[in-house]
Amino acid sequence: MPSSHRRLRVPAPQGLYHPRNEHDACGMGLVASIRGEKSHDIIRKGLEVLINLTHRGAAGCDPETGDGAGILIQIPHVFFARECGELGMQIPEAGAYGVAMVFLPVDRHSRLQCEGVIERIAKEEGAAVIGWRDTPVNGDAIGREARASQPYIEQLFVRRPKSIDEDTFERLLYRIRRRTENEIDESEIEGKEDFYVPSFSCRTIVYKGLMLAPQIEKFYFELANPLVASALALVHQRFSTNTFPSWKLAHPYRYVAHNGEINTVRGNVSWMNARQSVLSSPLHGEGIGDLFPVIVPGGSDSASLDNAVEFLLQSGRSIDHVMAMLIPEAWSGNPDMDAEKRAFYEYHASLMEPWDGPAAIAFTDGRVIGATLDRNGLRPGRYIVTKDDLVVLASAAGPHVPGGHGAEAHHLRR
Repeated sequence: MPSSHRRLRVPAPQGLYHPRNEHDACGMGLVASIRGEKSHDIIRKGLEVLINLTHRGAAGCDPETGDGAGILIQIPHVFFARECGELGMQIPEAGAYGVAMVFLPVDRHSRLQCEGVIERIAKEEGAAVIGWRDTPVNGDAIGREARASQPYIEQLFVRRPKSIDEDTFERLLYRIRRRTENEIDESEIEGKEDFYVPSFSCRTIVYKGLMLAPQIEKFYFELANPLVASALALVHQRFSTNTFPSWKLAHPYRYVAHNGEINTVRGNVSWMNARQSVLSSPLHGEGIGDLFPVIVPGGSDSASLDNAVEFLLQSGRSIDHVMAMLIPEAWSGNPDMDAEKRAFYEYHASLMEPWDGPAAIAFTDGRVIGATLDRNGLRPGRYIVTKDDLVVLASAAGPHVPGGHGAEAHHLRR
């Protein structure tokens, strides 16, 4: 498939259209074991939640091409150890290697150029390249329009340097990815707009694309393998509101899945760009400039939020700290709020403006998973906690609870 044959790319600004207006009105959900027990059943239940959210997605003139769907899970180490072993690649223990899910140009020459850039930068940063694995996919499972714009999908495995811990390794993978994205964006590689990294982590991996919810497991058929296990699953079905669907704009992103809109995004992005000149961090040192721009141009409101989340997270904060910082409660006029919590919000208001919806947002760093509403509270969520320590959340709830035994339902609210 020639790289020039791409009908579903996000176009350049023209007429009344501008990519900065990309918004979603979608469905998102999560399933997790409170005990942190990994199983294939969590993935099965996550996919069940996703399929139950099919009505929250959309299709184009080709009814088999959806606006996007995906699932984020923990890295299935046992599965990858077997698959990589069969390819002659020996991966170390869990947490000692990272996996990049990579969208690449279909043209072989362009693809090899992109692979060369990310391999070189990984080596420059001290991470040994273990090898590449073609992600098994079934193109017949998706619509013709989705196939016409389908990238080449591979997984890159890199080894963690022995001198650093897992958190530092996550930060290193973020740096490798941002350096690669910037270099390829500035290059003359043909079809470079098809290069995208849905995830690059030693904890999580994202399977997503331009498809409908029931197609995700048929397209990425390794998700049906019993060895693919996780203690959490974050899922999303996209509905592009007056915008252009594309493979890279499908959710989940690297840390969040989002239902609604961030209507303050132009101001949020402008403020993030404005403060870049004064940003500093002992964790990034002199190399912090390689991470800029923090907000990658051309992304949707959700993609921009995810960029902000990952930058703050990789600068030393926890995922729940970051989400409370970016999406605060309506604290200033609330007389019933605890003084310590009020002080938290008041302090961070001097550092970061709120990213306002209406939005319901699920998030995870691969160890903690949660969800929140923006302070307008206009995009509800509902969750259940079962007696067998399963939590299930969705932005739309019906009478059926996947795997629910003695479930108690709760509305997600501020």
